[in-house]
Amino acid sequence: MPTRHVSRRLAREQRKLSRMQKGSANWRKQKLRVARIHEKMKNQRKDFHHKAANGLVERYDCVCVEDLDMRGMSRSLKLGKSTMDNGFGMFHALLSYKLEDRGKRLVTVGRLFPSSQLCHECGYRFSGTKDLSVREWTCPSCGRTHDRDVNAARNIRDEGMRLALSA
Repeated sequence: MPTRHVSRRLAREQRKLSRMQKGSANWRKQKLRVARIHEKMKNQRKDFHHKAANGLVERYDCVCVEDLDMRGMSRSLKLGKSTMDNGFGMFHALLSYKLEDRGKRLVTVGRLFPSSQLCHECGYRFSGTKDLSVREWTCPSCGRTHDRDVNAARNIRDEGMRLALSA
């Protein structure tokens, strides 16, 4: 997400604002600076989402996504700020309308589907990958080593295609 650099600048400008006398001329100027930075972050996020959604819509007829619990993820100590900054709900809505506009499909896989726990190669369900610190795991059934995110993406794609074909 391109807003990381700008968010550091925002924090610095907000600190300056907090040290100023509320209602003064300099406080009003600083408040405008902070508002402009917020606007810039919003525009960067929106631009990034439009470009990413357009890339997916142009390349694929059917896009499969996981129904994530964003509220629960935002409460996490490690994921809170990054979850709120990425604007996944906005991206999901944007992707949905762009796909629908071009007559393509968006398939949402349920959040309870064990995408990161299934071996993409043999279908073995491995329960030891729930902890986010485990980035790679080896399937005890077929011996393949999987990157957690790539394996989950393949499983979401396969489950989404199964759901799309059964509907």
